[in-house]
Amino acid sequence: MTARQKAIEAISNRKVASTQNYMDNAGEDIYGEYVFGEAAQRQYLAKPVFKKLRRTIQGHEAFDPAIADAVAQGVKEWALDHGASHYTHWFVPMTGGSAEKHDSFLSPTGDGQTMAEFSGKGLVQGEPDASSFPSGGIRSTFEARGYTAWDVTSPIFLQVEPNGVTLTIPTAFVSYTGEALDHKIPMLRSQEALGKQALRVLKWFGNTTATRVFTQIGPEQEYFLVDRRLAEQRPDLILTGRTLFGAPSPKGQELEDQYFGSIRERMLAFMMDLDRELWRLGIPSKTRHNEVAPAQFEMAPVYEATSVGSDHNMIVMSTMKRIAHQHDLMFLAHEKPFTGINGSGKHNNWSMATDDGENLLDPGHNPHDNAQFLAFLAAVIRAVNVHADLLRAGIADAGNDHRLGANEAPPAIVSVFLGAQLEDVVEQLEKGAASTSKTGGSMELGVTTLPVLPRDATDRNRTSPFAFTGNKFEFRAVGSSAPIYWPQTVLNTAVADSLEKLADDLEKLESCDFDGLAKILSAIVKANKQVLFEGNNYAEEWHAEAARRGLPNNRSTIDALPALSTAKAKKVFSHFGVLSERELAARVEINWERYVKVSNIEANCTLDLAKTMILPAAVKYLGQLAAAGKSKGAVAVADKVAALADQLVDAIHALEHAQHAAHEAGSVHTEAKAFHDVVIPAQNAVRAAADELETLVADDLWPLPKYRELLFQY
Repeated sequence: MTARQKAIEAISNRKVASTQNYMDNAGEDIYGEYVFGEAAQRQYLAKPVFKKLRRTIQGHEAFDPAIADAVAQGVKEWALDHGASHYTHWFVPMTGGSAEKHDSFLSPTGDGQTMAEFSGKGLVQGEPDASSFPSGGIRSTFEARGYTAWDVTSPIFLQVEPNGVTLTIPTAFVSYTGEALDHKIPMLRSQEALGKQALRVLKWFGNTTATRVFTQIGPEQEYFLVDRRLAEQRPDLILTGRTLFGAPSPKGQELEDQYFGSIRERMLAFMMDLDRELWRLGIPSKTRHNEVAPAQFEMAPVYEATSVGSDHNMIVMSTMKRIAHQHDLMFLAHEKPFTGINGSGKHNNWSMATDDGENLLDPGHNPHDNAQFLAFLAAVIRAVNVHADLLRAGIADAGNDHRLGANEAPPAIVSVFLGAQLEDVVEQLEKGAASTSKTGGSMELGVTTLPVLPRDATDRNRTSPFAFTGNKFEFRAVGSSAPIYWPQTVLNTAVADSLEKLADDLEKLESCDFDGLAKILSAIVKANKQVLFEGNNYAEEWHAEAARRGLPNNRSTIDALPALSTAKAKKVFSHFGVLSERELAARVEINWERYVKVSNIEANCTLDLAKTMILPAAVKYLGQLAAAGKSKGAVAVADKVAALADQLVDAIHALEHAQHAAHEAGSVHTEAKAFHDVVIPAQNAVRAAADELETLVADDLWPLPKYRELLFQY
């Protein structure tokens, strides 16, 4: 029996076991128990310290260093009461993941004893080695010093493992020179930039109660789960997160029976454990369901402040990976783990809100009467149009290149979908003041036992990369594996730029001069309406129409990244203090380097599997066919397999040559282009020969678990 067959037999005999008493672990009972949130702060901190800390968390005042030791003492006591032995500063360097260095609370007392210590300095500041993280040239290898700084806005939490507990402090990561080495600092800066300009607009409308405007997000996380015993026989899945080989399964997603289908027992057990773990961490996991592709699923949280929601999404992905392993599953966050079926995204629901509870993107019942909403809507439309190239660059990486533009994900053309109601209002606005709004009405279903359903005023467009969905925008083009901080940073900065322009124009008018406002908004719509599109973004006709409108269509990472090096990009990021030119240049360089490294790893893995697993299987099968004699069937199959084996050998040699030539190309930019233009097509040629061989070589000789097994055996 082969390893594949043994794994399938084990899957067939597997029974789902209860992992915890769900009645004793109901969501409302366990929510936030691993978080040093408001309830824990109230219990473990003195009242004056608690009040000052809460004001800082809510954005009303800067952190007072005088309370650092008192907060640290409370945090330590809380952590020790929950069994913690170590603490760590958790941060998000530019690696695509999170990072942490653990320190023990215990300190020797000099008499052969120890005591638990944790100072305000230990809470507020850490010093991880900065030399081995991507810096884009900001730091040399011999320049190692970097600092982590406590992000007070993001809740301290516990990592609870079977063998211990670690107090985890979300932080920002900065170099010795004071330059950002992480994703969080620019994102926080972009939030402040947007908030500052939004308050100027609100002030013109007479709002005197709001003191802070912040963004909110709710990132939907798509992912795949496959059996770990099968996945571990796929070196490509282990090393790259996606299958570099694989013939289509006889059944894929064509029956559309997976989407929202009944969740199979094993996957539901994973989801139930996941939800409870996320609830304990204070992460508001709300929705779970089957996605379109077989073995694909989605989790969606409730809206949160962007700084918190971004950290939470990183924790969601790491928790999914850990819980999946406990269920003998492998969690796949790659944008395109399997060719021929849908890939995964991270649909980022985004809005702006005030600290007194107002959603600035809520149109109300009559959008045409809501002048403030229309002002913020127009600003967002302009932001997407003017900075479409930057928004596209903000979601560009090697993984997302496999997904964007397929009949499952938005194309590389960034456009805005508003829906029939707002489209009508905006068209009126272009001509002057808007005076009416379309209404939804209701639907009679023709069955007396079914209720009359209220109909929304507009449909949804799942093909749009940036779609309005009632009281928020959904940035659907973000990749499933991407840290969400960078796309958020770009979006916030683009909108800050538009809000500044709007505020400048409004401040030339008398406060609440709505005739003057109508003229400003009409001008914005006229200048930016080309970015609005209500149709099918998948259609080829849209590509031609977008080109006619002058919208950028940067199809690949290689096409998209240069936008970040333009004078416009340097100006907008530096003007708002989000990124200095040096910090921006560093991120661009890191993105180029990452594209090359990811592509090179995939090419290496392709060669390894083709030479050591796939080609030997074909040769062995040829031997069996030769031993079978000269029957017409054996000869016909042998001829096909031999021809494909020769084709595979030629393709392997071509890929090796292309990869070597790419490494000799010169700069990282030319190397990246060589990988895109030559190496990846050569890699695809290796796959084409191998995938056809998979359909001919005897099943018991094929070394890699097949799509039909990975996608349907669970």
